[in-house]
Amino acid sequence: MSAGRAILLVFAAIAAIAFLWLAWIAAHIGWYRFQPPGETAFMAQRMDELREKNSKATLQYRWVPYARISVQLKRAMIAAEDAKFAEHAGFDWDGIRNALEKNRKAGRVVGGGSTITQQLAKNLFLSPARSYFRKAEEAVVTVMLEAMLPKQRIFELYLNVIEWGNGVFGAEAAARRYYNAPAASLSAEASARLASMIPSPRRFERNPGSEYLDGRVATILARMPAAEIP
Repeated sequence: MSAGRAILLVFAAIAAIAFLWLAWIAAHIGWYRFQPPGETAFMAQRMDELREKNSKATLQYRWVPYARISVQLKRAMIAAEDAKFAEHAGFDWDGIRNALEKNRKAGRVVGGGSTITQQLAKNLFLSPARSYFRKAEEAVVTVMLEAMLPKQRIFELYLNVIEWGNGVFGAEAAARRYYNAPAASLSAEASARLASMIPSPRRFERNPGSEYLDGRVATILARMPAAEIP
């Protein structure tokens, strides 16, 4: 076999794998338009980690419809994570530019300027690893999510699957874990505190009274009235 033919076959194989991956992602997104995820990639990874220490470990995850999640929590999450969510098509280009500058100064990937849609893409299908290849995968899935789902469904999925502690996923599980209450009844302050945990939920779960969290809560509360929710 000639070198040129071998290279052509390699590219054809890569293209076929990419097509199958995209088709698999599209099929799942189509399903999630009407059905809740049974498990996400993040959940599977965290479950493996938990069961290395305890073979009987389980996750706290309970899906609730959009109407049964506090408006206060919705506002808090928009204020904390993605103020332009209702306006953009999946990417906050100003945030990305700022993140690239931080990465350049740090000499490594320390942040990605992720929107809510990007975070959902990562949680549903990818991993917590930080690399430019993973960010490229995330970008592709983000475009597909925005193309195939309405904004409210993207937000509903996000609120239900985002990590909120060690083995804790979604607004309902978080509300019951930290406040012994349903997600529908969360107050503005409780919502702001939950939203403040998102950048590092397992670390903040261990340090709920940190000064950093208190400062974020105050900032989020101040921004909540202006938050535009879908």
